[in-house]
Amino acid sequence: MITIGPLVTVVIPFYNCPYIGQALASVLNQTYQNIEVIVVDDGSVRNQHLLAPYHGKFHYIGKANGGTASALNYGMRLASGKYVCWLSSDDCFLSDKIARQTAFMESTGARFSYTDYHVIDADNRITCYNETAKFPSYKSFVASLKQFCPVNGCTVMMTKELAAGLGWFDESLPYTHDYDMWIRAALSGIHLHFLPVPLTLYRRHNQMGTIRHQETIQQEVQVVQSRYRSLLEHHVALRYS
Repeated sequence: MITIGPLVTVVIPFYNCPYIGQALASVLNQTYQNIEVIVVDDGSVRNQHLLAPYHGKFHYIGKANGGTASALNYGMRLASGKYVCWLSSDDCFLSDKIARQTAFMESTGARFSYTDYHVIDADNRITCYNETAKFPSYKSFVASLKQFCPVNGCTVMMTKELAAGLGWFDESLPYTHDYDMWIRAALSGIHLHFLPVPLTLYRRHNQMGTIRHQETIQQEVQVVQSRYRSLLEHHVALRYS
């Protein structure tokens, strides 16, 4: 007898990205079968033709350009799955990503988990292995949120209920909406479980927003850190001392 696991929704925000076909294929080729795929076209003016080979295998949602956070929120609100994942249109999932992470979530009762990942270049070559920052304790992980974002958003799986309960992503933060949400989750007492297996391929290339908007991103990081620094210090001292 074949057991079908819970529905998992993968939201892929898309804005002109030339890698969208590879990202979509990596989700459609998962070993886990019970997946809903939502591509949110955030006002693209090119590369939509790369979606054509997969017509009928995913939900396509078009909207005016509003940034990644707005695209994620749009897609996640429409999600039918118990769990939601985010995949950037220039990244890829390894074929057993959903299967292994769903099994972990179901067996532990976790509401949030993230995994390790490899870095790839523009030609799909792995340039760095197991890139996720590692910590000796959960206390040190939470404390690190004061200094940087240790969680790659495309490795995350969380319940839709949790995303809604946290108030979704902050759309006023174009580049650090994920950092902001992970902090809010930690402060609310949600355990951010780490699955130490690389299940995502994170692409670094010259056209990625992290490179093109580096100065703006750093300013935004400082906004997030100043917003939560004292709250995180109090939280760590209260819960983990």
